Amino acid sequence: MVAIFFSLLLITGFSATIAQEGNSSISLGSSLSPITKPYWLSGTGQFAFGFYQIDGGFAIGIWLVLEQEQGQQTALTNAPFSASSASMLDTGNFVLYNSNPTIMWQTFDAPTDTILPGQPLLAGNELASSISETNHSTGNFRLAMQGDGNLVQYPSYIPRKSQYAYWSTNTFTVGDNVSLNLGRNGQLFLRNSTGFNIKNILYSQRNPSYNYRLTLDFDGILRLYSHGLSQDDEWSIEWSPSSDICDPTGICGINAYCTVPERRAVCTCPLGFDFLDGGQPNLGCKRNSSTDGCTSKNGETVDILQELERVEWEDNPYSIVSLTRTECRENCLKDCECEAALFKEQECRKQKFPLRFGRERQGNSGTTIIKVRFGSSNTTQVSKGRKKQQGMGFLFSGIALLVFALIVLAFSAFLILRYRLWSYKKVPYEVNEGLVEDVSLRVFTYSQLKVATNGFVELLGRGSFGTVFKGVLSNGQMKIAVKRLEKVVGEGDVEFRNEMSSIGRTHHRNLVRLLGYCHDDSNRLLVYEYMSNGTLSDYLFKSQIKPNWEERIKISLNIARGILYLHEECKTHIIHCDLNPNNILIDEHGCAKIADFGLAKLLMPDHSRTLTGIRGTRGYVAPKWHKNLPITVKADVYSFGVVFLVIICCRKSIDVNAPEEEAILVNWVCDCFKANEVSKLVPEEVDQQSLERMIRIGLWCIEEDPAARPPIKKVVQMLEGTVEIPEPPSAQSSFQQY
Repeated sequence: MVAIFFSLLLITGFSATIAQEGNSSISLGSSLSPITKPYWLSGTGQFAFGFYQIDGGFAIGIWLVLEQEQGQQTALTNAPFSASSASMLDTGNFVLYNSNPTIMWQTFDAPTDTILPGQPLLAGNELASSISETNHSTGNFRLAMQGDGNLVQYPSYIPRKSQYAYWSTNTFTVGDNVSLNLGRNGQLFLRNSTGFNIKNILYSQRNPSYNYRLTLDFDGILRLYSHGLSQDDEWSIEWSPSSDICDPTGICGINAYCTVPERRAVCTCPLGFDFLDGGQPNLGCKRNSSTDGCTSKNGETVDILQELERVEWEDNPYSIVSLTRTECRENCLKDCECEAALFKEQECRKQKFPLRFGRERQGNSGTTIIKVRFGSSNTTQVSKGRKKQQGMGFLFSGIALLVFALIVLAFSAFLILRYRLWSYKKVPYEVNEGLVEDVSLRVFTYSQLKVATNGFVELLGRGSFGTVFKGVLSNGQMKIAVKRLEKVVGEGDVEFRNEMSSIGRTHHRNLVRLLGYCHDDSNRLLVYEYMSNGTLSDYLFKSQIKPNWEERIKISLNIARGILYLHEECKTHIIHCDLNPNNILIDEHGCAKIADFGLAKLLMPDHSRTLTGIRGTRGYVAPKWHKNLPITVKADVYSFGVVFLVIICCRKSIDVNAPEEEAILVNWVCDCFKANEVSKLVPEEVDQQSLERMIRIGLWCIEEDPAARPPIKKVVQMLEGTVEIPEPPSAQSSFQQY
């Protein structure tokens, strides 16, 4: 049976014997047959359209009507009118003409896995990979030209969310009607509806006499190919955004992981798993034994643990605890819910099956601990006959091991008891508070942190709640930031511990991680993860290399997502109350994380507002915020709005050295927006439509009336480009009320 798919083929894809010139004009009623007339040629004979042999059958290029043996016809286009003629153009475009003649349908408007020079991938369209090199049915990966202007690669079998994208141009703020274009010299770029090139993906020019194609291959990798004019030439890879062929998310299916032996992607099952389909390893793996609970079956099977080094998975834990590697193994083995654990940097992140998006990574990707049923088909098994023969040997060995274990246990118990008694006499506070409600937090003594910070000598910064120092743990292997609290020393002991417990349970990729704390006499210190790029303020104003427009948008979205988690997604909702560039930190990858959350009063689940004595940072607090007045989540939205404008405009909220009309940023932004002069606000040339969208978001956030400000979830959607941004009300600055 003839397989039908949409593609464009160079003449070298048919046969080297085809060399004659062909007539590109195809009249109504013309037909092709795989045997008698298998193809039509373009005018120069460079491109062909028709049947070619594959997998013992035939595939067809862009075909209008396929006549089957029974006389049935299958239409391959949805053109609204009847065509009068067709043509195979030298560009590789197959077109239908009406009687005028004008083009009424063309293959350039229906891309599959490839675009050619002159064929734009329009907003809302996408490329789809094939299943394999020989099966051209729709596969597992997409390259989507989104309506927000972002070009993104996704797996096709899961919801399209940003965390599942494995490559993008990060142009989600440039507006709609953006297209991906391939130039005749191999240049790859994004262009908006006005004809302006907003991003050069691949700018260097190549040989204009070569043929080029951009293809999303079956393995999910986007590649630009070139082909010389000689029939002896082969397709050569010119460019690809992926340096690792295991980059595509989910290339190996559930419970499988991708490795790269001999420069090709290979899907592998962990110990205790078999492929779902041995003929298609990319479908994933399944356990080859029962997964019922933790107990053994008839005394013959028990759970054992397998470890995989340098394998990365989707991080979706149901529990996170701070443990050593050995403790993580023991904890997972005893936990009936724990089917696997990802251990890295003293964190044990317990998981349930299935594991997804596995791939081998170089460097410190941590350790994967997988619970395996001993006795499964690919684990070590002992036959019943051999068990009987070796039974006595196991018995004597077991007794000897048991006696030895009891001796070791007794000696260890003695040492532990002695250490506990000594610790109780020396550090009473640590004994009383060493066990906290959240086991992921570590309790430090003041002397431990004094040693870790070398006497609190390296100052990182000063914040609203205290001073921050740099330190190291684990023999200098782990850098930390130690905040010495100065303004909450009057809080009660129980309240302080409760706040620490709540903060310890608050985990998000855009929040600075609290590792532990010290509550030793009057000394109260917090231990955080170390952020190598410092504060957002330093990152924007003191770094030699300033973040570009796209990086600034990414930072803003990081911050908004962190606030969304605090306001709506964590167990105990939190109002930050003091968002400003000095308590937003930047990690080594340029990712923004919010610090100092939870140090103000917590927003309880049954309340919508709270009272606080925190005054906030001048220039970032909302108008009419006075001491002892109710504070709602909209106060954080206002502060985010000011921070957002600071990031977008890359200048401070108050600049005493600027001209008087520009000194207060929120006032200047309002004035420029009203005068349609927003281009004055940014230090570089930026797409006008994208800039106006961002300014509108900022103006909505700093509305004087809290009820008019959007919730932070709506702000995130605006930044992601998933909702419309209406014209903001006339923004009047209230700076004089701060």
